[in-house]
Amino acid sequence: MKYGILQALGVGLLVLGAKGAIRQLFDHDNAGLLAWLPGGFAVSITVHVLAAAGGVALAGWARTAAKAADRAS
Repeated sequence: MKYGILQALGVGLLVLGAKGAIRQLFDHDNAGLLAWLPGGFAVSITVHVLAAAGGVALAGWARTAAKAADRAS
């Protein structure tokens, strides 16, 4: 159960990061959730990409851990 929740959080983070990065590539002035962040386009697109990459890493780790836990039981 724990790994399922972490996997869902990772996928959610991936979706938010990818959606924000794609939106910002088409409309540089629309920072969305990161409008409060100083630094302009470069900083906000970097944060979106890092969020997407972190989501992929979290979801992948949770999936691997869930498979290992299933095999152990």
